[in-house]
Amino acid sequence: MIMAIQDTTEKENKIFEEEFLPQIDALYTFAYHLTYNEEDANDLVQETYLKAYRFIGKYIEGTNAKAWLFKILKNAFINQYRKKSKQPTKIDFEEIISFHDEEDTSYSGYQDLREEMFEHMMGDEVTNAINSLPVDFRVVILLCDIEGFTYEEISKIVDIPIGTVRSRLHRARNMLKERLKEYAANLGYRDKRNKLNN
Repeated sequence: MIMAIQDTTEKENKIFEEEFLPQIDALYTFAYHLTYNEEDANDLVQETYLKAYRFIGKYIEGTNAKAWLFKILKNAFINQYRKKSKQPTKIDFEEIISFHDEEDTSYSGYQDLREEMFEHMMGDEVTNAINSLPVDFRVVILLCDIEGFTYEEISKIVDIPIGTVRSRLHRARNMLKERLKEYAANLGYRDKRNKLNN
């Protein structure tokens, strides 16, 4: 009996280390885009790994660990969002006091490394456009266009039919296109359809 428990624990640890841990960067990126906050993103990733380990017996070894973990993270985010929306707004008075006590009160001091990394990777305008999308549309864009999941995988992660995935993705891309039209024009890109009509 003790040997069986030991074998199970070793197997679970192996799955966790070989299949789950390599996904940590992708999970963090997704969590950060959902929360816009490094601390909240870290909390989400930590909660995801805790739940993944707790329910590791339900995971089938060798299947899509990334999709399984993303689904856990997405559900954790929705649960946190629901809790926060029922709570009154909290103000961190210490943060306000330290902000006013600083000599340089410019916002740039509060910009964290992760935000800077995304800005250099995609540009402020693209990052802001993605972050401005309603959460349902932001999630499908991130899962498909940033993380490279298939429609089937997104359907399972988000718990919606594939047709809804396609529809949301189409609408999300159109919203992004509208938000980024001026930015693209400033970079010299032109809409081919408009060119044909002129």
